[in-house]
Amino acid sequence: MINFEEEIEKFQPSPEIEQAEDVIYNNDLTDISDILKELIKDKSQN
Repeated sequence: MINFEEEIEKFQPSPEIEQAEDVIYNNDLTDISDILKELIKDKSQN
């Protein structure tokens, strides 16, 4: 039978996952809300 407590103690996350998380969270991408804000700003200036 699997001893879950023992398995959890041995668990170490994959370094690739941590690197991917850093890239995802630190990447400043333009999304639809940024585009809409820019369009509204441009429209109000004209």
